Amino acid sequence: MKIVVTSIFVQDQDKALEFYSEKLGFVKKEDVPVGEFRWITLVAPDDQDGTELLLEPNDHPAAKEYQEKIFADGIPATMFGVADINQEYKRLLENGVNFTMEPTKMGELTIAVFDDTCGNLIQILQK
Repeated sequence: MKIVVTSIFVQDQDKALEFYSEKLGFVKKEDVPVGEFRWITLVAPDDQDGTELLLEPNDHPAAKEYQEKIFADGIPATMFGVADINQEYKRLLENGVNFTMEPTKMGELTIAVFDDTCGNLIQILQK
């Protein structure tokens, strides 16, 4: 068994697609109408057969409440691994990404946290 799709709640699918593809550099893999929403997934550009990130609408009240509460408490909704966190931090800053935590060493890990503009805090991690 392996993880093939993981999801993140977003306030606006179009805005999220723009942010995750244009600012972060993920590649759109699927974009299929599903009722009033869409099944939109993205993948890493260097692993297009890897795990897909689903931009899940937060339309359900429980999803919206969950998203708002973890954001308010400063809890990242998910994390992405990077090879060089300082280089990635600089690249994302240049792309206009707003960080709430700059790269910080925590034991064997270095993490940073940014706002995805779609209701989530996202952590990047270098092992």
